Order: sequence, then structure tokens, then C-alpha cells
Amino acid sequence: MPPDSFDLAAIGAGLSFAAALDEVAAALHESRAVVVSAPPGTGKTTLVPPLLASRTPGRVIVTQPRRVAARAAARRLAQLDGTALGTRVGFTVRGERAVGRETRVEFVTAGVLLRRMLDDPGLDGVDAVILDEVHERALETDLLIGLLSEVRELRDDLHVVAMSATLDAERIAAALGTDDDPAPIVDHDVPAFPLAEHWAPSPVPRLDERGVTRGFLDHVATTALAGAQDLVRTEPTADVLVFAPGAREVSEIARRIRDASGGFDVRELHGQISGSEQDAVIRGRGPADPPRIIVTTSLAESSLTVPGVRLVVDSCLSRHPQRDAARGMTGLVTTAAPRSSCVQRAGRATRQGPGAVIRCVDERSYAAAPARPVPEIAVVDLADAALLLACWGAPGASGLRMIDPLSADHLAEAVDVLRGLGAIDGEGRATPEGRTLARIPTDPRLARALRDGSPVVGGRLASEVVAVLAGDLRIAEADVAQALVTLRGGRTPEARRWRTDADRLERMTPDARGIRPDLEGVGLVIALAFPERIARRVERSAEGATFLLASGTRAGVRGSLAAVEWLAVADVARASARAAAGSGAIVRSAAVLTEAQMELAASHLLTDRVEATFVDGRVQARRERRIGAILRSSAPVKASVEDGREAVRRALRRDGLRVFTWSDAALALRRRLSLLRRELGGPWPDVSDSGLVENLDAWLATELDALAGGTPASRLELSSALRRLLPWPEAARLDELAPERLEVPSGSRVRIDYPDTDDDTAPPVVAVKLQECFGWADTPRLVDGRVPVLFHLLSPAGRPLAVTDDLASFWSGPYSQVRAEMRGRYPKHPWPEDPWAAAPTRHTKNRSAR
Repeated sequence: MPPDSFDLAAIGAGLSFAAALDEVAAALHESRAVVVSAPPGTGKTTLVPPLLASRTPGRVIVTQPRRVAARAAARRLAQLDGTALGTRVGFTVRGERAVGRETRVEFVTAGVLLRRMLDDPGLDGVDAVILDEVHERALETDLLIGLLSEVRELRDDLHVVAMSATLDAERIAAALGTDDDPAPIVDHDVPAFPLAEHWAPSPVPRLDERGVTRGFLDHVATTALAGAQDLVRTEPTADVLVFAPGAREVSEIARRIRDASGGFDVRELHGQISGSEQDAVIRGRGPADPPRIIVTTSLAESSLTVPGVRLVVDSCLSRHPQRDAARGMTGLVTTAAPRSSCVQRAGRATRQGPGAVIRCVDERSYAAAPARPVPEIAVVDLADAALLLACWGAPGASGLRMIDPLSADHLAEAVDVLRGLGAIDGEGRATPEGRTLARIPTDPRLARALRDGSPVVGGRLASEVVAVLAGDLRIAEADVAQALVTLRGGRTPEARRWRTDADRLERMTPDARGIRPDLEGVGLVIALAFPERIARRVERSAEGATFLLASGTRAGVRGSLAAVEWLAVADVARASARAAAGSGAIVRSAAVLTEAQMELAASHLLTDRVEATFVDGRVQARRERRIGAILRSSAPVKASVEDGREAVRRALRRDGLRVFTWSDAALALRRRLSLLRRELGGPWPDVSDSGLVENLDAWLATELDALAGGTPASRLELSSALRRLLPWPEAARLDELAPERLEVPSGSRVRIDYPDTDDDTAPPVVAVKLQECFGWADTPRLVDGRVPVLFHLLSPAGRPLAVTDDLASFWSGPYSQVRAEMRGRYPKHPWPEDPWAAAPTRHTKNRSAR
């Protein structure tokens, strides 16, 4: 045991997980990978790291999904260890670090460890990695499981522990272990104190197209205050914990409670407040302090323990990232919280004794919520993850043991983005450019904007804009430039955090001294990050404006930005409010863009080409300048022959052969050929719509050239084009196998109506007066006797009498009834008893057409 071991007995005093340490130690002796499952607040985050540090000489890294949790866990363990933060226990999060050479346990966010592993894939000096809160299925934690499984194959001294409050333990154990030997599982459970469940459904909807409704925020605040007042009457030392989906809702609910009552210490707990404010909430309150109502995000579900809580008020809402496939972007959405999350929230009330939960929904709505959260790996933008994996040498996580595979569709989109940035090559491997971008701790697109924008607009402005876009800040009226003005002069925790992030990013920018920062450069930085979101105004109304993005998406804009022509858009969200202007989306953050800036940022999206179309039987062409889907200018020009031919081809593929006017002769020939193809197959041509469209050049090449040269389609005679498809020498028998007309016994040559080309069963039809068929004992057949003709037998007045494809059967049967009925009506016409032997009625007038 190392000489600087931690005093686990002192650290674990009063923590239920202390009883499980021997089982964890035994599992670590058996395997280098262990899965630990225990409820929130039992002490696993406090005890497992020093246990490992006491067993190994190297450093122990503990990951947390949030910066707040990493800082709080480090402070808590340092306090229990009796040492200063940054000595034996420290932390590293984005923009803040408290670590020394003697640090044994270091708490970090998962993203920090991922980027650290790019420079140090073997984790030199690290003997153990603990992945905490795995149940949240954060993307970065899932990636670490895959990467660490590979590191363990090379290092037999590295321990990996996955910990969670609620966990699909078997799947995690399978990912951390081997095919034949999953990691052992330590499942620590403690008897729960009684929990009283209450339901307080809101009289107004929780959500509308803008997000959480004001009426529901009022309801949650009122419910929390009433619950707190009831609680302190019987338990004056108890506190109330209120769960809201996001920082904005936390602030709104807290403000309403403060305005309604002065008897409570109302605190906020979320990632945007300062570390000192977070620490004050987590420390609890003294005996003389007033009762507290703490309004928090999901941060307090399991990442942090808030002491003294005996009542939980739950909005039953959560905010999480979700991929919008139609618009090709990921944004935060507010939805019903998974039931597993609600159970964890409620459990915060029973950590120290019996407690209660008030859920601000009815039981039916609660039951309809999803059982578990969807893993981020299935729903978020994968550009950053794909770049990290490419730098690791495992494009698309190939060869890594992952809990779930990356979404194939989202991965393909991410690969397209990275190739556009020049971050990966054709094999999916990271380029030097990609490795540079990967070391900037932000999305690769923002990293590109920071690097390429700094020499143009200055490192400070580029850093400020990227810090806004990466910080999930609320942008008033979607105007990023105006938000910068506000943040620069602001003293809020949000503004302080933004300045810290901007300072950190500025240290990574190229030297850009001498460049005067100008707010006009804000749009350029955004466009460098998201060139496919460059947008042009296409409609204007009293409510705002509709913009078309280069990606093809439409979105509504309100406020001053609605008056400009070009925008660089950073964020678009689904919406159905009036601000969306019927587009189904609304711009959440953007900046004004000039055309010169647009051309600089998105040169790869600019096109200047002639677009030919085939409309109303004529080829028309226009020279169009575009940026993606946005039309910048259009002017009529004469199409080249090849452009014209291709326009006709496109029209035929899209609309079929109905774009042409077919003469009777062309239709008749096509139907004859269709029958021969149906009965004889090849070499008779396929003249179906699909067959003709697929073989345009084989039969229509001359006509395509004529159309491309300006000849209208109405002047084409397609029968001559079809004859180019006739097979030789078989074509010599066309009139024999499928004649245009059939000569009947009377001497008339009657037109044969062949079936439509899309009818696979109909026979050829001849409509003829019955008397003209006297003398025919049997039905004539076409196509070498394969196909009988279907006769429509007519009266002397041309009215239908019978339909048959078997004249012999007709003469010997139904004819006698027809004869009996017709003799009196047409006495001047012959009605012989034996029509197959009688001479037909001869017609000397107009014998050719019928």
C-alpha cells in the first residue's frame, strides 16, 4: 500500500457505501475493470477514488459529465481528507485547474480526459480511471469506455471502474471486459426511507412552441412554496429541492418564489453560477440559517448531493440534445423527463430520512414518459466525436468495444462535415489539419472559425464569438453581435464565465496584432463555422422575415435582423410560432453578413453554371449563380446541346413520357411492339415507360438534339423514333405478327386496337359488324397463332351485340338468340342459320377504315 494512502475510515464515516469497499477491493483484485452500481448519495464518488489511490502508486483520474460536479466532488474529497484543494486532491475542467505534482486523485470532465488521451494515449503516470455517472449515457463517457478498453489491452496495470446510480450493468460490464470474461459487478443497495408521492398537475400546458410556458413556471413556483411552507411547520431543519429543465427556468422559478415570500433562502444551482455559489448550496445550511428552497437543473439528480432535502418538487421536464435530421443540426429540446430520472430526483428527498415528492403532472402523463433517457450517441451531432476517433486511429469507432454503435446516418453526416473542413482524408484518417482542430476544446466547426477567423477579424473577436456559440447562451432577438455588446459590459455569472472562456480561446489563436476588432466581423466568424447556414431573406412581413439557408432549410427571423438581406446563422430550432413565418423553424442566433464575407467563408459552396430545363415542350436555360440552395442571380441564356439533352433526360426521368405529344401512329406502333415484347420477349424492344427512358439514346438521340436546338416537342413524330428500336431481321415480320389491320371475310380491313403498354393481360380487339364475319369458322390469331383476337360484334347500326374470342363457340351457341332478336329489327340484312358457311356481306364503300 502506498505510504500516502487515504484514511478511508475517516472519509467514509456516515457513508453507506463504506460497507461495500471490501467487495470493491475484492473485485479489483480479481479484475482490472469493475462496474459499480449504487444509489445517489451513498458515497461511491467520495470513497472509490481514494480506495484506488490507496492501492496504486500512480494518479487516479475520475471523470464527471459536468464541470460543476467535478469541482464539487474534488472539494468534498479534499475537505474530508483534510488537505488543501489542489494538493492530494485536485480537479481540471475547461478554463479552470487546481492540480499539483503530488495530486493523487484528479477529478476531470470526460471531455478533458478525451483530449488529454490524444496527446497521451497510454495515460503515463495514471494507474486508474473512474468513469462516474455512466447511466447518463453522455456521448463523451461512452467514447471513453471504448478508448479505455483498447488502452487496457496494452496496459495490464491500468484499472478502469464504471460507476452509476442506475445502470444497465451487464452491458457496461461486457464493454469493459472481454468476449469471454465481462467485468465483475459490485451492486450496492441500501434500504430506502419511505417516500410519499403526491401529484399536482398543472392547470395549463407545460410546453408550447416556445418552450416551457409561463403558466407552468408559475404553477411550479406556487407548488414549491406551498410545499415548503407545509414542510417547515413539522420539520424546520428540512429543505426543498425543485427540479427544472434548464438554467433559464431555474432563474424564473426562483424569482417567482422570492417575489412571493421572504421567509425562505431561495438558491439556484446550475452550471452557469459561480463555483462559490455552487459550494454554498452543496455545503448545506447552519442551524440558525432560514430554510432553503433550492431550484436546480438535472445537475442534482445524481452528480451532486444537496444535504438537508426532505421534499422534492419535480417539473418532470428535462432538456437534452436532439439531432434534427431534416436540418442537419443538433439543438437542445425540452421534453418529458424519463421516469428513471424522476425516480432519482425523488430519491434526493429520502437520503437522510423519510421524504416526499410532489410531481407537477398527473399520473397518466408520468406513466407516458419514456422509461430511460436515450443515449446521446444515438441523437447528437457526431462531428467532434468522429474527429476524436479519427485522431485516435479508429475511424467510426472501428475495432472499439462500445456500449452502443454510433448512428450510421449521423456518422455519415459528421464525416461529410470533417471532409469539408479538411480534417480527415478519404480513408477517414485524421489529417494534420484535423489534429490541429481536435486540440481546440470545442466543436471542429467552431475550431475552424477560431483559427481561420482570427487573422481576418482579430483573435479577440473570434474568441468572443466562439465562446458565445459554444456556451449555450440565450441570445436576445437572435442577434449575436448585440449579445457581445451586452456580455462585454455585463457583471453576471454568465458574462464572467463567457469572458473566462473567451480568454482561454484567445490563447489558442494565431497572433493577430494590429487588427482592429469590429462587430462587423461577427457574421464572418459564424459563417466560417457554419457555411451551410448562410441565409438570404426571401420573404418579409409585419411579423418578421423568412430566410432561406444554403442547406435548403427555411427559418423565420424577428427583430432587427429581419431587415437585412444576408445572415450568418449559428442556430436554428424547430418552431410553429408566428415568428417561424410558416417555415417550421426559427433562427435562435445569427449575425449580419456581407456578400464579400459570404464569398470568403463559403467559396466551396459557390456555383456559377447554366441550368437548362424542359418546360412545356421546350428547352429553356438560365445562367444561375448560387450558394448552396440560395439563388443569387439568374439570367436567360441559350442552352448548349449537351445541357439541353440532359434537361430533356431529367424531365423524362421525373415526369415520364407524358412530356411528349404522341400521335395516333406512334401510339399504335408502340402498342404493337409492346404485345410482341410481351409474347415473344427479346429481341423485340421494351417500350414501357421505364424501358424507353432507360434507353433514350438508342431511339431518341436525333430528337434530343432537335429539342436541345430549340425545336418544340409538338413537332416531333415519335413513330419514326420508335422504328429505330426494331430488331433486324425480325422487323421484317412486324406486319405479319402484329398487323395494323385485320382483313375480315367481307373484304374490309379493320383496325386492330392493341392493349396499352402497361397492360400485361389484355388482348388485341377488333370491332366489326357481325355480318362481315360470316364465313369465318374460327377466330383468327396473331403473333404466330399465340394471341386470339377479341371481337366486338356489332349490329348493322353499329351497336354492340356480343364480345367473343371464340367465333366457333359463338356461332354454335349465342348466335341463335342474337339472330332471333335481330331478324325482325333488321329484315334487309342476312341472318343465316349457318353463318360459318354463309357468304359474308360485301362492302364496296369505304372498305378501308372502320
